[in-house]
Amino acid sequence: MDQLNPQDAQFLYFQSKDNLTHLTTLSIFDQSTVPGGNVVRFRDILEHVESRLHMSPLFKRRLVHVPFELDFPYWVDDENFDLEYHVRHERLPEPGDWRQFCIQVARYHSRSLDMTKPLWEMYVVEGLDNIDWLPKGSYAIATKIHHAAVDGKAIMDFFGALADIDNKGTPAVPLNMSKLRRSPKPGLLEMGVRAAWHSVRSPISMTDAVMRAMPKVYSMAQEALTSKKQAGHVVPETRFNDVVEPQKMFDARAFLLADLKAIRTLIEGATINDVVLAICGGALRRYLDHHDELPEESLVAWVPINARSGSAADPDSPGNDISSMTVPVFTDIEDCVERLAAIRAATRQSKEAKAGVSARLMTDLSKHVPAATQLLAGRLVARAGMASRMCNLFISNVPAPQVPLDMNGAKQVGAFGLAPLVNGMGLFIATPSYNGEITFNVTSTREILPDIDFFVECLQASLDELKKRI
Repeated sequence: MDQLNPQDAQFLYFQSKDNLTHLTTLSIFDQSTVPGGNVVRFRDILEHVESRLHMSPLFKRRLVHVPFELDFPYWVDDENFDLEYHVRHERLPEPGDWRQFCIQVARYHSRSLDMTKPLWEMYVVEGLDNIDWLPKGSYAIATKIHHAAVDGKAIMDFFGALADIDNKGTPAVPLNMSKLRRSPKPGLLEMGVRAAWHSVRSPISMTDAVMRAMPKVYSMAQEALTSKKQAGHVVPETRFNDVVEPQKMFDARAFLLADLKAIRTLIEGATINDVVLAICGGALRRYLDHHDELPEESLVAWVPINARSGSAADPDSPGNDISSMTVPVFTDIEDCVERLAAIRAATRQSKEAKAGVSARLMTDLSKHVPAATQLLAGRLVARAGMASRMCNLFISNVPAPQVPLDMNGAKQVGAFGLAPLVNGMGLFIATPSYNGEITFNVTSTREILPDIDFFVECLQASLDELKKRI
């Protein structure tokens, strides 16, 4: 019996009608690469997905809630699973260009998943013939998955189950029999007994977690008292820290990963993630300055950290295993190389950075908070827009396979994605990389970012500015 862990449940409880906590990935395929000049039909894709359902437990499992939210929900087998409900066929409206594609996938992303069914949907999108960088006949697959089921790493494993390493249909991920275990629905009595045990155990576990955390908390407090206010960064108010409306917007731009690797040589020890943050910082500075809204203080980004590591991590386990840190992106620094150097200094400790340690401590403590309490807290946080007090935006860098992948003989030529927003943080920049490219994906709302295409141009200009200094 698989139960949501507390971190997974947070994404479930943070959700509201305006703030949906699912991810949408976009994979674009070139039909001209199909052997023999064959054409990929919708039924071919449907049959392919059906042949891989056994590769991930996420495909055919739904959530069952414990009465009165006395405990966290359970994953159970969906006895009425209908593949054709989850995989749908769409055609892009005219004119079928990139902007129209962005509008359409933003509409997909803005619709809620059916929470009574397995938490994913797939849209096969045709009609991309007016996107100038795509061969004629290319199609996209837009897949929505709830964040309660996957983090950035787990979602890559999900798509690994569907992908092939060649055009002959060789699975990219080998079959693991442990993934085939059944997950029957628990009875009310069983859920009640487990909920009672967890309620008894929670205070004890919470006390133990607090005691283990005390040395770190004490160290952080001592540093804060002696640092002359250098321990943190003031979070300025910006247009991004507003109420998030239901209808989202999306745009993206693809860059060569080699360019970012070259840029990182400008500063000794800089990482690809540092370069991503520097590009975003430069774009934010350029955009806000254009609108006469650039604050004196630097904007601060919330940056997720993959906490899966070592032998304790279960690569076959769905769900979330992430921490995070808050990082200034130094929009107050005009020179792009100086900005990269400042970001490198701020992220030098990475997961050991104070902001990251704080996030991990909170994550450890949250594991022992009862489900009903988390539900109430999640709703209060979402409604109050408390996120804006901590940071201005999300920036997430998720590496994907750096080798070409196929599906149904068609080569994947693009990887994009949309991410969830929360009230008070209406901008998410996600940067997945795939096969030598890294895409900067912008999710926001029309009210917050009405000229999203201009913001994407600012990202391009920020990259170009750094490239000139190589």
